[in-house]
Amino acid sequence: MGGPHPYEDSISLDVAGYAIGAYLLVAHSLMLWKPAFCKEWLLKLPRHHTAGIYTLGVGMIWFWLLIAPENMGVISTLTMDIGEFNVVKPYLRYLVPLAFLGMVVYAKEFLFVRSLGVFALMVTGPLLEASMNKQPDTRLLVAVFSYLLLTKALFWVGMPFTFRDLVTWATANDKRWRMLALGGLVYGVATLLCAVLFWGGH
Repeated sequence: MGGPHPYEDSISLDVAGYAIGAYLLVAHSLMLWKPAFCKEWLLKLPRHHTAGIYTLGVGMIWFWLLIAPENMGVISTLTMDIGEFNVVKPYLRYLVPLAFLGMVVYAKEFLFVRSLGVFALMVTGPLLEASMNKQPDTRLLVAVFSYLLLTKALFWVGMPFTFRDLVTWATANDKRWRMLALGGLVYGVATLLCAVLFWGGH
């Protein structure tokens, strides 16, 4: 495919900052505003099979679009060159839907957590691309968030019980819960301010 990939051409540093900032502000504001509701929801979420199916579907479709055949119009928009692994693309196009079905049918335990890990792995790609080799140094707010998300995603896919343990730890103490919520809000505000003030045009 000619020209830059949409990840390189469309996701600017300030757009990535707006997305991260909005997510952090909304999620952590809810944690402070509705703590009981959020705690109950998070404790139930790891074993929510239906949510797992939909989340996994989004993640798998996203990945499939990265390896989709070329010259298929809008379907090929996200197709990317994966170097020496291009040779396995035709096989992956069949393996991805089979993997989806296999996980839904046979990996029912913590399906949502595994699915969230897959989706998070897909999210980190464009975020890291947006912050790669950019100025100013405050771009590291995006990079740090992305690498933390990437690390957590790997654990969620391979060791999904770590999500449950983290939720149990975070919800067990009201002071801890508030500190985590405030920390997320501060990070979100800092990211959003940098996106507005410094990251335009990068």
